Amino acid sequence: MDETAGFARTPKPPYYAAIFTSRRSEQDPLGYAEAAQRMLEVAARQRGFLGVETVRDASGFGITVSYWSDEAAIAAWKHEGEHTAIRERGRWLWYRHFEVRVARVERAYGQTRVDLRGDHE
Repeated sequence: MDETAGFARTPKPPYYAAIFTSRRSEQDPLGYAEAAQRMLEVAARQRGFLGVETVRDASGFGITVSYWSDEAAIAAWKHEGEHTAIRERGRWLWYRHFEVRVARVERAYGQTRVDLRGDHE
């Protein structure tokens, strides 16, 4: 198993994070899933996009953090046409509540634990 699967591979700081937290409605789950996948595809093609990490629990609470090289890249993403249309649809159909926060990442570090016992136990 790749312990780093699902983690964004970001460069050395500084860079920026756009943090989107939301509570989903029960409306149109298939349409939401398709739109979410499409937004990941579109974002990946944007100048300054570094990666994304996203998770949603069974109650509909989710967190998506997208990483960007600079604030101008985040602003361009906010105004990208397809993203704007999907975002508006989400406001009236898919989300009960959401928050967006933008932060500058000053430090970043991580670790992958190595299991020294092996798989024989």
